[in-house]
Amino acid sequence: MTDAPGVTLQGGASINGAPLFAPLVLSLNAGEWTCLLGGSGVGKSTLLRLISGLATGAKFDGSVTASDALPVADRVAYMAQDDLLLPWATVRQNVQLGSRLRGEDTDTGRLARILSQVGLTDHAGKKPGALSGGQRQRVALARTLMEDKPIILLDEPFSSLDAQTRSAMQELTVDVLRGQTVLIVTHDPAEAARLGQSIFVLRPAGVQRFPHPTSPIPRPIDDLQTLECQAALLKLLREGSP
Repeated sequence: MTDAPGVTLQGGASINGAPLFAPLVLSLNAGEWTCLLGGSGVGKSTLLRLISGLATGAKFDGSVTASDALPVADRVAYMAQDDLLLPWATVRQNVQLGSRLRGEDTDTGRLARILSQVGLTDHAGKKPGALSGGQRQRVALARTLMEDKPIILLDEPFSSLDAQTRSAMQELTVDVLRGQTVLIVTHDPAEAARLGQSIFVLRPAGVQRFPHPTSPIPRPIDDLQTLECQAALLKLLREGSP
């Protein structure tokens, strides 16, 4: 994996002539976690797809650039809200899908390690239909972790997990992705307060940077600064709700 660059998206987007979000600048610091919050329908997932180079259904007037001036899209691993698992493939086959599609040999040691870390070793031979929703989401997360790309885009990656598993997966993901440039979309102020080295709130009028705790991530769930950030974020989000 090459060094993780910073990434900047600037511009606005519209759908059928109606603004989705106003012109904005979203900057991801190299090698850090950026958390993006906002109400439903403001364009959070669209921003991720724009950075990844995927189709969005929106007209985008702007640019996505990296701090090293190299192309961005081919250095991205993207985890969508839906798990997008192949129903006829086993857990193991789904997790190694990227390397198989590229015709590359799978790093079997890394595969086994990640399956163990996300608690799926005993389910590696099962197909998605035999898994719970939380297990399916862990398969999708494991597939993203296997890609070992410098830029990681996560769209609500822990939303289907119970509280204990969510906390453990947050800690695992921070550890595995250390040094990579990560953008995570979340609806959870507690998650943003715990994981954000930069925090932004997206609204139709643009994006607002929000103060974040200064301690290393993942922050303890009972840390005072983290709890204060969580409360302030929730208050801001509620003020912006209809």
